[in-house]
Amino acid sequence: MMRDGLPSGMEEYLDLYGWHFSKKMCDWATSNMYKKTADGQRSYITPMTKDGVDELLKRYNINLENKIGYDYVFVANMCIADYVGSSISDERHTALFVKDYVDDQDGYDTLPFTRFYADCIGSKTPIIWEDMI
Repeated sequence: MMRDGLPSGMEEYLDLYGWHFSKKMCDWATSNMYKKTADGQRSYITPMTKDGVDELLKRYNINLENKIGYDYVFVANMCIADYVGSSISDERHTALFVKDYVDDQDGYDTLPFTRFYADCIGSKTPIIWEDMI
């Protein structure tokens, strides 16, 4: 079975949300996002809320085809933490990045969450799945 050997609580999470972000999972994931400062320190971002991301997308007349759960909220915050100030220069391009990532034509609708989970595995960041339900 595909779900044999999953961490405790993960199967229940997947039963509820599939391979998508719940509000709790998104809040937890975005609360850990940061940028590195010039002196190498971590500067944690102030995460955008779902309402904030919705307003951002509306401001630039961007409609998402795969607007599932909190996936796009995670992507917006990932963009802010990882790309804004480097390859992404402003709010409009942040909104366009969210559209490109979430509606990637050769992607899949679970891409944001599966990439996040793979990153957690790669960085050895444990998820307390029961806390995310």
